[in-house]
Amino acid sequence: MVSRTSSRKQGFRQSSKSSSAILVLIGAFKLLKALLLIIVGIGAFRLLHRDLASTVVHWTNLLRVDPDNRFVHRFLIRILRVTPTQLRELSIGTFLYAGLFATEGVGLLFRKRWAEYFTIVTTSGLIPLELYEMARHFTAAKLVVLVVNIMIVGYLVKRVRSR
Repeated sequence: MVSRTSSRKQGFRQSSKSSSAILVLIGAFKLLKALLLIIVGIGAFRLLHRDLASTVVHWTNLLRVDPDNRFVHRFLIRILRVTPTQLRELSIGTFLYAGLFATEGVGLLFRKRWAEYFTIVTTSGLIPLELYEMARHFTAAKLVVLVVNIMIVGYLVKRVRSR
C-alpha cells in the first residue's frame, strides 16, 4: 500500500509539472503577443510624424518588393489611405492590448490563480470577434489564432475546475 501512495504522489507531481509547463508556455505566448503589439504600436506612433507615402516607398525599395504585385499593390493602397487619426487610434489600441496580454502572461508565468481566471475571461471574450472576422474574410492565420485561443480557454477552464 505504501508503494501505491508514493506512486500516486509521483504521478501527481509529474502531472503538476507538465501542467505548470503548459501554463508557462501559455504565459510566454501571451508575452510574445504583447511584445509584437508593442512593436506595432511604436511603429504606428513613429509614422505619425512622418510622410507615410515616402516611408512606404522607402521600405518597398529597401525590401525589393514589387509594388506592381497585386497583393502588395492592395496592401500599399490600404496603407496609403490611413489617416493620422487612424494611426493614433491604432497605436493606442495596440498598447492597450499589449498591456492586457502582458498582464495575462506575467500572471501565468508566476502561476497566479487570478491570471488563469483573467485569461479565461479576456480570451473567451475575444473569440466572438475572431469568429466575426473569420466570417468577413477567412484566412488560415485567423483560423490558427482561433483554434489556439479555444485550446487555451479549454485548458484553463479544465485546470480551474479541477481545483
